Amino acid sequence: MKTAWNTHPDDVRTYDSERLRDMFLTESLFTPGDINVVYSHIDRVVALGVCPQATPLALDEVIDTKAFGTPFFLARREMGLVNLGGPVEVTCNEGDSYQLDYLDGLYLGMGTQAVSFRSLSEDPPTETAVYCLSAPAHHSWPSRIIKREEARQVELGSQQNANLRLLTQYLHPDVLTTCQLCMGITHLRPGNVWNTMPAHTHARRMEAYLYFNMAPDQVVFHFMGDPRETRHLVVRNKQLVLSPSWSIHSGCGTRQYSFVWGMAGENQTFDDMDFVAMTDLR
Repeated sequence: MKTAWNTHPDDVRTYDSERLRDMFLTESLFTPGDINVVYSHIDRVVALGVCPQATPLALDEVIDTKAFGTPFFLARREMGLVNLGGPVEVTCNEGDSYQLDYLDGLYLGMGTQAVSFRSLSEDPPTETAVYCLSAPAHHSWPSRIIKREEARQVELGSQQNANLRLLTQYLHPDVLTTCQLCMGITHLRPGNVWNTMPAHTHARRMEAYLYFNMAPDQVVFHFMGDPRETRHLVVRNKQLVLSPSWSIHSGCGTRQYSFVWGMAGENQTFDDMDFVAMTDLR
């Protein structure tokens, strides 16, 4: 399990590229036949990359629950999942089963036990990749699958500004009830490269970005940092960026791409943003 520590904006000003990447970027989240875990002290979120094969992967056999002080991983947590690969089955609670196709989502409420993942791909096997984000919870809400077509869709941006994109909301108050976790996917339209610009911060919520749908020779420049001391990370396919609440979070790619966004914090009010004027960015 990788541990990502919290940071102060005054300290981040002094980071070189290597230190910045070590603190905020996870380059290898997905390993075939394994579960990789990133435990962040930013709002205590946990990101997981799950790549099941024919043999099931049991979550609590991989995670050291002693690190969380609970008898099982979701004893005091909720978790959202998005399938970024071939079909998988998620089982839990000794009888509940969910089959996820590409870009289907799943919410598991606090108290969910015996979570296991299994590939449903037939020969030849399809690469699997399930991205999970977990946050502390205070109440047990019902688990639910969110099919790709059930996600709430919002068109944003314009072709003129090269930021035309489709926002799909999976874990959102208008779709289902969670304690604090919000998740969705943004797909940039062909010929568009910018997301979330003009930039903003939301001091009440942190955010995690998992970039995907990127070719091997493609990169996204993820802009972060204090609005007047900005920095950037060069990000590649299926790499994770953890964004503190004080940081901007925006990206510009060499061509179109997609990313899973997830948020946790004080509220679930999506218009609770502190916008930064373009003239104030440094």
